[in-house]
Amino acid sequence: MRLSPETEAAGYRLLSLDATGSTNDDALDAARSGDPGQLWIVAAEQHAGRGRHGRQWSSPPGNLYASLLLLDPCEMAVAPQLGFVAGLALHEAVEVVTGIGAPRLSLKWPNDLLLDGAKVSGLLLEGHSVEPGRRAIIIGMGVNVCYSPEGTPYPTANLQTLKSGLTREDVFLALSDAFAKTFAAWRASSRMNVADPFGAIRRLWLERAAGVGREVTLRLPSGEKKGIFEGLDRSGRLQLKGPAGVELVDAGDLYFPNFSTI
Repeated sequence: MRLSPETEAAGYRLLSLDATGSTNDDALDAARSGDPGQLWIVAAEQHAGRGRHGRQWSSPPGNLYASLLLLDPCEMAVAPQLGFVAGLALHEAVEVVTGIGAPRLSLKWPNDLLLDGAKVSGLLLEGHSVEPGRRAIIIGMGVNVCYSPEGTPYPTANLQTLKSGLTREDVFLALSDAFAKTFAAWRASSRMNVADPFGAIRRLWLERAAGVGREVTLRLPSGEKKGIFEGLDRSGRLQLKGPAGVELVDAGDLYFPNFSTI
């Protein structure tokens, strides 16, 4: 497992583990121990991997399990946008290593990468206060490289169906490079005096998004809502058009007709 010289020059570091409980937990431990951030933690196997809402994430050997620790990367109000930055990096990385892009490869709001409608990668964004005035943002990503979990309530896929012999090392090298470039572009845009600094990332994400313009169902703590997925607002909230107009949704589980997901 390695980083490219360009990504190392941008300040990123790598800790590669044979096995661990959760790379996200390892990243949090590193932050609490005073790590300066821009640290990738990659494990060959996880014993306690998790997805959104604490759901278990299957982590057999051969797939990619990686978490990135960032310290105070942005104002907390815009930190959710990092999920879209990471999603774009995942999409670019898989396209680089497989040669397959949109529309077969698509992003599902807010945190999944799909291949022909089946989940090939998930993303978990977490924020923690690690000391007074400091905030750790941890981006965890799991990519099905050679193994597709079974017994899930949604279809799954793996990348070796597209390119035999592909390894998690190949995917990580492309992912770490893609994230460094996309993150740098996002930060530069955020620092510019422009009316919509999230605009470029939002446009690129929507060009790769699944379900835009289609009827979808959102499962929320308050119940289910149906409507047309119109797009994203300037903060990354989903725009759901229903009989009463457009509603903005911060988080939820998105379902397409004939497609289930966690």
